Amino acid sequence: MLKFCSCIEVLAGLDICTSIMKEKMHRLSPLPVDYLQPAERSLTVTLHHGSVAHKDPCMLGFDLVTCIELIEHLEESELKKFPEVVFGFMAPSIVVISTPNSEFNPLFPGVTLFRHPDHKFEWNRVQFQSWALETARRYDYSVEFTGVGHPPTGMENVGFCTQIGVFVRKHPQTSESAQSEKPTEGVYKTVFEAVYPSLKDEKYLQNAVVSEVIFTAQIIKRSLLDCVMSEHEEYNDDPTERKSKLQPSMNCFSDNLGKLVVEKSMEPIVNGHVVYIPLTTIFSFPKVNQLCGTFEKLRKLIAGKVTLSSDGSAVMFNTEHENEEN
Repeated sequence: MLKFCSCIEVLAGLDICTSIMKEKMHRLSPLPVDYLQPAERSLTVTLHHGSVAHKDPCMLGFDLVTCIELIEHLEESELKKFPEVVFGFMAPSIVVISTPNSEFNPLFPGVTLFRHPDHKFEWNRVQFQSWALETARRYDYSVEFTGVGHPPTGMENVGFCTQIGVFVRKHPQTSESAQSEKPTEGVYKTVFEAVYPSLKDEKYLQNAVVSEVIFTAQIIKRSLLDCVMSEHEEYNDDPTERKSKLQPSMNCFSDNLGKLVVEKSMEPIVNGHVVYIPLTTIFSFPKVNQLCGTFEKLRKLIAGKVTLSSDGSAVMFNTEHENEEN
């Protein structure tokens, strides 16, 4: 679910089991909707095969590290190396570690020792908090404790089903400490990488802008033609005998559209079977304005992608075939 957080631009996962990652990694690939509606921020998702007991420079520079139900799977030798790798080497601003609370185990039917056959240990609250406090002290972090899974009424003394420690680094990492004793060779193997479409990529931004410009222009055109037909019918005119140029009265537009057109003095024009929608009108629409930022960028992004008037100042539609269909 972290990939849906708009503040996250890089997600990396690490696991010792390649087969599990390969079985599940397709779920992290972009969906068709991600291409149809690219996010504003960039997002890269990567999976690595390796051990948390080893240091690799690909894991540097992260703000948050989560170790969810991880440490209880580590051998004693790996657990000893774990704090130095995460808190000393990676040194993120925040570390979240969760692990089973063994005091809760008697509430599980059939659990006699550990909850999972691969668990090497399961700590009670005192054991976990003692380890966490010592780790925080050694690497200059603060730590607060919480958990998930409330016990049944009357059994509150056993604590949460899963205990959690949230570690926050006390002081920003200096450039000197960040670069000291960092290995230059990687030991992890990348097994998956997905780069999500983003509006920061001009290719996807152009597609989004072109789509929005055509959509907006179509709305204005439809409203304009409906207005023209209404005005002709009102005066018993033949629509095929329209004037060479027609600027309809603004009361034919919707309130919001009419307000934009009037305020900007950018009236669309019907000339025979051709409708001209000024780019300045289209640019005044919030979504187009937000995507482009500047009028010059709008012109650049739609160049060659949208049919424009000879001077490039308006989107142009030929309605001859539409009239035949109607």
